[in-house]
Amino acid sequence: MTTPINLNKVRKEKSRAEAKAQADANAAKFGRTKAQRLLETAREDLAARRLDQLKFDDE
Repeated sequence: MTTPINLNKVRKEKSRAEAKAQADANAAKFGRTKAQRLLETAREDLAARRLDQLKFDDE
């Protein structure tokens, strides 16, 4: 006789595996690394500072 299997446990494990696969696919498609996010933030800050330097003070 084989050992009994908890079908709810199997169903939940399968669901988790599918969700993990979907999350990995989304991360590859849309995700960015922390280094990429930091680089973009630094570039935006640099551009904002440069723009502020070039503004005229007419007042």
